[in-house]
Formats: sequence, C-alpha cells, structure tokens
Amino acid sequence: MLGKTYLTKQASLLLEFARTTSDSDLSAKLISKAADLKSMADPLPDKDQDPRAPDIALDVGPSDPAER
Repeated sequence: MLGKTYLTKQASLLLEFARTTSDSDLSAKLISKAADLKSMADPLPDKDQDPRAPDIALDVGPSDPAER
C-alpha cells in the first residue's frame, strides 16, 4: 500500500504540472488526478509523525572514532 507522504507528494507534483501547462484540458485532468490521490491519502495515518526527532537511531551504540 502506498503511504500518505508518497500520495501527497505525487498530488503536489501533479498540481505543479497543471499550473505550468497551457493546455486547459490537460490541466483539468491533472487537477482531477491530484484530487483522487489526495482523497486516497486523507484517511491514511500520518506514519511519519513520530514524537522522536528523525535523527534519533534506535539500538545504536556510540560510534567508534577509529572506524571513520
């Protein structure tokens, strides 16, 4: 299953493409597809929202400077 972040990013890209084209039919189709992706993403949980900072690694000991 595709994640919420992925679907939202794809919808955003489609809207960006829709804004840059001069073809109104293509723009309408891109906007419609972006809306479809957004409706798929809305009910999904925000899995990437974790209370820990993203740079925190679990089960990792202190790094050995000699290994660098």
